Amino acid sequence: MEFSSEITAHSPKRGRTLVIMAKAPRPGRVKTRLAQSLPVEAVTELYRCLLDDTMALARSLGTVEVAIMCPASDVEELTRLTRGVVTVVPQKGEGLAAGLTSVFAHFAASGQQRVVAFNSDSPHLPPSVLTSAFGALTSHDLAVGPTNDGGYYLVGAKTAYPALFEGDGMGTKSALEALLARARGLRLSIAYTDTFYDIDVQGDLTRLAAELRLAPAKAPQTAAWLKRWGLAVAQLRTAAGDL
Repeated sequence: MEFSSEITAHSPKRGRTLVIMAKAPRPGRVKTRLAQSLPVEAVTELYRCLLDDTMALARSLGTVEVAIMCPASDVEELTRLTRGVVTVVPQKGEGLAAGLTSVFAHFAASGQQRVVAFNSDSPHLPPSVLTSAFGALTSHDLAVGPTNDGGYYLVGAKTAYPALFEGDGMGTKSALEALLARARGLRLSIAYTDTFYDIDVQGDLTRLAAELRLAPAKAPQTAAWLKRWGLAVAQLRTAAGDL
């Protein structure tokens, strides 16, 4: 992968920032669709495990700065939970669209950074996917990681585009389509990373459980949670007809 000409041997992380879109793991505020089938305390614990493993994934890249973007009300709690190992930045405004707008306004304002933002429930991503997103930004305006359900788990850019995340559709099956339409309206060149899945509903969790049974080291905190809640997750799988 090519590095920015501004990166020096004394500053290996300069020029690339990886931002995790996160919330504080509070009951009733995270993974609400899963909480319809599992105890809310268990779902809250799951989110914290996903976030811990996602941070470990981000930090494993080594040659990027890692930060968290979150609602302003969550900064103190996330700073405490992350023990100061990553920068925690408050977003301006409410909701995911405001959060993504804040990411690029904050980190890409100079035009000298390649910035990639991705979901906090993504420990199952191969590190190569994140690396490829940064690489794509050497020759494209935008990098996008589609999800199987019509959304996206990742977006990267070198410049802030205030209108890119405007409008409806965030968190819906039309989110990716809406993003791409706005990007084309701005005449941005787009590169795609591999398609993956989010951990939002029963089928996502059972899919992750099957993946981590084979490779628990990929997300050890989440794998340990799945062991503790294995019976409940198995019942979800049976109810969903995934056996």
